[in-house]
Amino acid sequence: MNSLNIGMVGYKFMGKAHSNGYRALPMFFPDRIKPNMKVICGRNTEAAEAAATQFGWEEHTSDWKELVSRDDIDLIDINAPSNAHKEIAIAAAGAGKHLYCEKPLALSLKDSREMLEAAEGAGVKHMVGFNYRFTPAVLLAKKLIDDGRLGDIHHFRAWFLQDWLVDPDFPLAWRLQKEIAGSGAHGDLGAHLIDMAHFLIGEISDVIGMSETFIKERPLPDETAGLSATGGLSSKTGPVTVDDATLFLARFANGALGSFEATRFATGHRSTNSFEINGSKGSVIFDFERMNELQVYFTDDQDDVQGFRRVLATDPAHAYAGAWWPAGHPIGYEHTFTHAFVEFMDALQEDRQPVPNFNDGVKCQQVLEAVELSIKQRKWIEVSSL
Repeated sequence: MNSLNIGMVGYKFMGKAHSNGYRALPMFFPDRIKPNMKVICGRNTEAAEAAATQFGWEEHTSDWKELVSRDDIDLIDINAPSNAHKEIAIAAAGAGKHLYCEKPLALSLKDSREMLEAAEGAGVKHMVGFNYRFTPAVLLAKKLIDDGRLGDIHHFRAWFLQDWLVDPDFPLAWRLQKEIAGSGAHGDLGAHLIDMAHFLIGEISDVIGMSETFIKERPLPDETAGLSATGGLSSKTGPVTVDDATLFLARFANGALGSFEATRFATGHRSTNSFEINGSKGSVIFDFERMNELQVYFTDDQDDVQGFRRVLATDPAHAYAGAWWPAGHPIGYEHTFTHAFVEFMDALQEDRQPVPNFNDGVKCQQVLEAVELSIKQRKWIEVSSL
């Protein structure tokens, strides 16, 4: 296989990010399968046409059912709102299409399991959009852990902090409606932290959490897109049905302890996505706002030079970095999507499932719902009980 025809459902924030990822892939990874940006799909025909022109898609449509049935489409990329994921993915799998789906995988654990079952039953490749895994500095942290250079892992603490909802006049965007988004900061931001924990540390066994919705009612919007909305001064309001902030503690199966915080009310934090890992032989600290750097500490350093060192993960020795610019020249958020698509193309070439896939999406959803149940029952919940 030399190329892959893509049909993409969604054309706003994630649609732009995915389109950019596909366009960059053949330029910087020319030895991989080439993604052909065949058809972009959106409910609004005019907006889909404009996105096709702007992003570089050959065609556009407003009918996803027609799209997934086309013989000339090999992969369906789903980045529509969360409530659309299940129906599109199951139909696409039934049509024999490979699947790339944004996170969270579905509105519920039940739905995510049905999506996994459909993909496995159809024998197609499937991947979920946990793009932060593909940051070179994160992959360096993974290598240090897997090589035993941090020793036994004791602590994983992670936080994803934003502040875009602090204004009470910000409109009721779809991300604030449970029937569309599934959950608020917990599923949108916390899902990335949970997947990062699974990727770096291992299975989460038990959780206990708390959450809060600080602003219960918001003005109805005229239009929403990504993390923005217009029409915030409407006299009509609607209820916010998701969390503004969720925090939880966790125990890992390997004995490590974890703490997680996801909020959209951390003033001064535009998108602080960070983690710290402490092991018996060393520690690492990562902050996506400085995504090319990893802070590394080793206990066996000499006493007079002990301390966290800044490692710039832009050398060819670091995953994916050698395909981009000379050492010391940083990459950005958009490159993580290209790396994720490279993993998908490698999986096709090697006839294996890409990672992370729908199995990882289900595991993440399981923890998300365990935390929600913990909050409701005000007690520790065993994740495997769900």
